[in-house]
Amino acid sequence: MTYASLLLFALAAFLLAGVYSLVRQGLKAGALVALALAALAALGGVMWL
Repeated sequence: MTYASLLLFALAAFLLAGVYSLVRQGLKAGALVALALAALAALGGVMWL
């Protein structure tokens, strides 16, 4: 596991926390955008392995 993949997984975790916050505020469209970005970050971390 490289530092870049670890950084991408940390970014995905940070974005997932943002998704939780946006859902609690009732901003479902923003939560979907943040979820898509989190999925892309996690996918990038997996591909970097």
